[in-house]
Amino acid sequence: MRNQLVILITVLGLNLGYSQEQTYTFTLEEAIQFALENNYAAINANRDIIDAQKQKWETIAGGLPQINGSVGYQNQLKQPVTLLPAELVGGAAGEFIPVVFSQPQSMTATATLTQQIFDGSYIVGVQATKAFLSYSANNKEKTELDVRQQVVEAYGNVLLAEESVAILEKNKANLEKNLYETSKLYENGLGDEESVDQLQITLSSIENQLQNALRLKDITLQMLNVSMGLDLNAPTQLTENLEDLTVSKMDLGIQDTAFNISENVDYKLAENLNEQRYYEWKLARSRALPTLNAFVNYGSSAYSESFDFFSGDQEWFDSSILGFDLNIPIFSSLKRSASTQRAKIALEKAKTQLTEAEQQIRLQLENAKNNYTLAINNYETAKQNLLLSERIENKNQIKYKEGLATSFELRQAQTQLYTTQQEFLQSMVEVINKKTELEIILNTKS
Repeated sequence: MRNQLVILITVLGLNLGYSQEQTYTFTLEEAIQFALENNYAAINANRDIIDAQKQKWETIAGGLPQINGSVGYQNQLKQPVTLLPAELVGGAAGEFIPVVFSQPQSMTATATLTQQIFDGSYIVGVQATKAFLSYSANNKEKTELDVRQQVVEAYGNVLLAEESVAILEKNKANLEKNLYETSKLYENGLGDEESVDQLQITLSSIENQLQNALRLKDITLQMLNVSMGLDLNAPTQLTENLEDLTVSKMDLGIQDTAFNISENVDYKLAENLNEQRYYEWKLARSRALPTLNAFVNYGSSAYSESFDFFSGDQEWFDSSILGFDLNIPIFSSLKRSASTQRAKIALEKAKTQLTEAEQQIRLQLENAKNNYTLAINNYETAKQNLLLSERIENKNQIKYKEGLATSFELRQAQTQLYTTQQEFLQSMVEVINKKTELEIILNTKS
């Protein structure tokens, strides 16, 4: 029985530990989809959509019937006195008598219905709600594209760091072997001290780079977690391979994709700015129009010497009023005119900004196409250079062991190889990132 209890506790502990240390595994596309649902900015963008819908109804409801109620109570601790001519009650002319007209305590209850009949600013506000909803939707799309680009860059940086660690560990192992063999030769009088020193210098440099790459691996993984909306230190594993992912992103045919600028999110946001300025201009013009509102209320009042308003004998006096309020703007010393002219200037500026945005987006497209083509060319060049550098380093290794090359020449070949390795890794990340930039401008997804 005791052994069974120990086994049960152990199993429960393992299950609890597993649930607490859930490992997340992502391809690049899975990471993007996860981020679109859990990234902090994406979550708030969805909330902005809901907020815009509520604001739309808030604007519409402002012109619908409004009912407000009020209850008032007064206790005149010192009642006001009014003087009346004494002759009204048979007194002498020229004399006055003090009179209190009301009981000291009173209570009133009133309900008022108001209805807006005409208000130009309300009409413009309702029309503008459609534009505001459009802006919120486009802003959400912009946020999602930013999240996509952020995740792609972070994902690529993690793969880059992992590949860098693997290459540097391999380089370190080869250098340690070379240093060991050279040290033994030197100890046996068959080599020189300079060769040992040269290899030690190279090894120390690689060790420093390896430690830095290990730190960067942790940091880039944390950056990816934050981009996806995960905890900073959540255990995350990536299933993509950097070179395979790069090859999948190589498609020069994307440059022939038909470009519809009206689908570009930056252009749509610029159009939203135009709409906003247009409605601001209409709002400024509407302030010269009259406003008409109607109201009707119904109330009841009671008066008493003491607070007994809720007793069955208390008498209440009803009242009701129906009325209209018409406000006609007549003269504002040209204030409204100046406001309207400023709104018109802002609208014209927005139109100019829309034209500028169109030209800038088209320029960005051409630049993105060029950068993508360059990134692919650099990748292919870096791949060839890596093969050449490996061949050169291998030949120098053989020459060095045969005594036909100096340690300095070997170190030069090794340094060239290490530089080419990093250039090759960086070229792959550039292909991935530049493809994403082009897709965002074209509003396409790979």
